[in-house]
Amino acid sequence: MAEHDGLPWTRPGHFGAASSGVVIAGATITAAWNLQGSAAHSAFADAARHQFDVALPIAPNTIAKTDTLITLWLGPRSWLLLTGAPSRLVDIDEKRDEMNAAGGALFDVSASRVAWTISGPYAATVLAKGCPLDFHPRVFPAQSCAQSMLGHVSALFVKPTAAPVFTVMIARSFARDAWHWLLEAAAQYGVEGRPPTAINAS
Repeated sequence: MAEHDGLPWTRPGHFGAASSGVVIAGATITAAWNLQGSAAHSAFADAARHQFDVALPIAPNTIAKTDTLITLWLGPRSWLLLTGAPSRLVDIDEKRDEMNAAGGALFDVSASRVAWTISGPYAATVLAKGCPLDFHPRVFPAQSCAQSMLGHVSALFVKPTAAPVFTVMIARSFARDAWHWLLEAAAQYGVEGRPPTAINAS
């Protein structure tokens, strides 16, 4: 795939076998905030619902999704709020003040990660080449997320729906390494690169 503005995943193209067993597209993150606190504390949970119009997922490795916001469980006291479109992730100073007053903390991590959507009949097979997670739908169902490895790089994996489509997020500084690993791992199935779309687009 050709380079564009220095980022190889921003322009469509084809790599590997002639078929298109794997489809990869950039997933644009407009804003990403890390929210920390105790969901068992009613003041914190209520403040999060007021500011973001979402009930924080409390089951490990699950997500909550609205039309414009994805909320990922990262740990017992940590969530990642993501959007690729205009949403409630604005006016962070005001929201940080309310979350602080409720015993929580809020951090802007919007520039920290690059994301891709991985789909196609061999998407899970390719990810499994470099990740110890089991991506079978019985184990990694819709609205799941987990942190693990992709090759030698730490990654965050998300499956928003029952469709065989995964979102993979990588620290920006390791994105090129992960991108080349994905192309090599998927080459035997054929890789179709598509233009970027918003991370929470339907």
